Amino acid sequence: MIQGSCLCGAVRWTFEGVPDGATACNCTACRRYGVLWAYDFEGEGIVVSGPAQPYVRGKALSFNFCPTCGCIAFWRGADVDKDGRRRIAVNLRLAEPDAVGKIPIDHFDGLDTFEDLPRDGRCVADYWS
Repeated sequence: MIQGSCLCGAVRWTFEGVPDGATACNCTACRRYGVLWAYDFEGEGIVVSGPAQPYVRGKALSFNFCPTCGCIAFWRGADVDKDGRRRIAVNLRLAEPDAVGKIPIDHFDGLDTFEDLPRDGRCVADYWS
């Protein structure tokens, strides 16, 4: 299990297991936030807690941040799937470096093509050096 929290510790999340990759997206929001996402379903692989404030962007999802320290902690999908599950992604930059450093980076072109891009061999720790 991986755990993360905002700077002040008020907003927390847990990710069950280890994600296959950390997504670096270049969309207008993600590139400004500088986040690395790990995805699952809320209440299944990911549990969040604390007084997160949502910023709703369009109709698809909300970016949720700590109202005290401002850290972007997670995004939450607006809709549920046919099984009643909601997609959610946590910001791996809020975890301890040793817990996520070896996770490979996946690139997603959220700006132009909305497609996955090939891996380039980097991992989360490469983004901190």
